[in-house]
Amino acid sequence: MKWAITVLSAVVAGVLFSAAPQGQAQAQDMSGQFVVNADGSRDCTHLVASGNPDYPPYLWQSEDGTHLLGAAADMIKRVGELAGVEIDVIHAGSWGRVQQSMREGSIDLIAGAFLTVPRMEYMDYFYPAFQGTRTVIWTRDNLDLKYLEWSDLIGLEGLTVIDNSFGQRFDAYAAENLNIREVPTLEQGLQMLALNRAEYLIYEEFPAKAVAAREKVTDIRSYTVPVSAENLYLTMSHKSECNTGKLRGKIAQALFKLVSDDVMAEMVDANVARWGSSTN
Repeated sequence: MKWAITVLSAVVAGVLFSAAPQGQAQAQDMSGQFVVNADGSRDCTHLVASGNPDYPPYLWQSEDGTHLLGAAADMIKRVGELAGVEIDVIHAGSWGRVQQSMREGSIDLIAGAFLTVPRMEYMDYFYPAFQGTRTVIWTRDNLDLKYLEWSDLIGLEGLTVIDNSFGQRFDAYAAENLNIREVPTLEQGLQMLALNRAEYLIYEEFPAKAVAAREKVTDIRSYTVPVSAENLYLTMSHKSECNTGKLRGKIAQALFKLVSDDVMAEMVDANVARWGSSTN
């Protein structure tokens, strides 16, 4: 029986590649995500990336729902061009699902993640960071939390989006001291805040503002004192078959050049306008 299964597998593999036009050396793998060579090995000139799909102007879903658009997607594609690889930025599900895909190695890269110790267990970080962000406290206009520091949130009902991190120090503090419920999406969190089902929401400043405008959530405001100021990094899965020292070196060099040239600033400006025009 074992011999028969082996023969059948060989026949199926032969059909997959013999069906391709003569001379074609590549095909999609069974997941449909990766490009593989004729011998079944990964073609590491083609990488698959994803990220948080609810993160304008850095990332959001394309109209057909298959890819991610935004400043972070533009940046990682430029990194790929300079490194000599093609990077496809796909929509791989929720932010939690994307992180699980990195653990499994079913995608190669994340286009924008905060640095935390747990995440270092399953992905490598490229330096330098390509963008800085501010996380703030959002509340209703008619509610003054008098927020100045983390301890002001003790005893209050908070919300955030599942699997989000706001920096290692705040995450540890919140787990020990704060009452924060997790919701599936930023849209849901903003609606719950507006409906008085929580006293505050923790999220990054511009993405929350952009989504609130799209969802027509009004009568909310943010505090000027940030919860944290964190950096966004490009990361690579430990389980990616393409995670080699040679390729990481090429990506790191390309990233360093683009950050040095400050190209992200113009990408953010362009995608603020792009996001606004796509939602009107």
